[in-house]
Amino acid sequence: MGRKSLYLLIVGVLVAYYVYTPLPDNFEEPWKVMWLDTQIRTAAHLATFLELLGTGHYMDFLMFTLSFAEVPPTSDENVTVSETTFNNIPVRVYVPKRKSAALRRGLFYIHGGGWCAGSAALSSYDMLSRWTADRLDAVVISTNYRLAPKYHFPIQFEDVYNALRWFLRRTVLAEYGVNPERIGISGDSAGGNLAAAVTQQLLDDPDVKIKLKVQCLIYPALQPLDVDLPSYQENAHFPVLPKSSMVRLWSDYFTTDRSLERAMLSNQHIPLESSHLLQFVNWSSLLPERFKKGHVYKNPIYGSSELSNKYPGFLDVRAAPLLADDNKLRDLPRTYVITCQYDVLRDDGLMYVTRLRNAGVQVTHNHAEAGFHGAFGFLELKISSRMISQYISWLSENL
Repeated sequence: MGRKSLYLLIVGVLVAYYVYTPLPDNFEEPWKVMWLDTQIRTAAHLATFLELLGTGHYMDFLMFTLSFAEVPPTSDENVTVSETTFNNIPVRVYVPKRKSAALRRGLFYIHGGGWCAGSAALSSYDMLSRWTADRLDAVVISTNYRLAPKYHFPIQFEDVYNALRWFLRRTVLAEYGVNPERIGISGDSAGGNLAAAVTQQLLDDPDVKIKLKVQCLIYPALQPLDVDLPSYQENAHFPVLPKSSMVRLWSDYFTTDRSLERAMLSNQHIPLESSHLLQFVNWSSLLPERFKKGHVYKNPIYGSSELSNKYPGFLDVRAAPLLADDNKLRDLPRTYVITCQYDVLRDDGLMYVTRLRNAGVQVTHNHAEAGFHGAFGFLELKISSRMISQYISWLSENL
């Protein structure tokens, strides 16, 4: 074998080793998933390398790469698409073109991205909003919000909440022809976190007379108190969201101080005086038996109060909707929750389903046995099409 052939063989083996990721047998289209994961990991590795060189925060590079996936607000034969602002927050509005004899349903959608990335302009969110508007004959508001690490909690929450309150004004609903009794909210991942949080906040807002009919939470992130749940342990190195990335995103939501991230990775960031909050995220009592899989609940090692005093956001119910007490939960609207088996955030969603049902809320839970975090957004995958169809069908029947 010539030297060039040997070099090519070595490069080929290294590339194959880098691309190949062992996946469970029940995975559909495994090579597509591996390729998508390879792209994500490559971008993350480059971002981390550039951050180490001191060229900027790692999210700067990731946002740059994501910008190539953004699309302009282009109307088509079925839906009129426009951009405006709701209370100074940029939103994208999708209105069906066909005439409607009655007022339309309304859906307020919040994109994911770990509070650090993404926008309503990403092609996957644009397509989802178009399909939802067309198939439901609904007005869809897809909102943006300011992102970490430039902006930290509660800015993201406040941006989304202010945009939602603006949409729920009767004059605005009348302008878009939306029925005030048929309005829902939805979001994925960090967007699911924000959707759950603002839905809770609305319950205590005396100035908002119009209430939401449904909330749809797509593999939501609902608590940063315990990042050693069974789902975090089982999927710590799984595509597309390993534990290290999720913890980094949680930490960046509150601060660029990496000491919080390090404390979270060792699950030693909760101070003793806040230990009472752990009852709301105690998976030993909130997870269905089949998801415990022999895991044993361990009491956390409490950390100092320094981090919680500096960055109290990670103990705030507006950042961690699972911390709401039962009196708050029982007044929430009908809920749809999507969880995925191969997702570090799986158990967040499962615990919220349990707590909502215990509080008397009507909950539909769709668990994707072969699903993984972000599956909803990879439109080229069969699992994405199925999950979106189920989601839109539920909205059609309940909104």
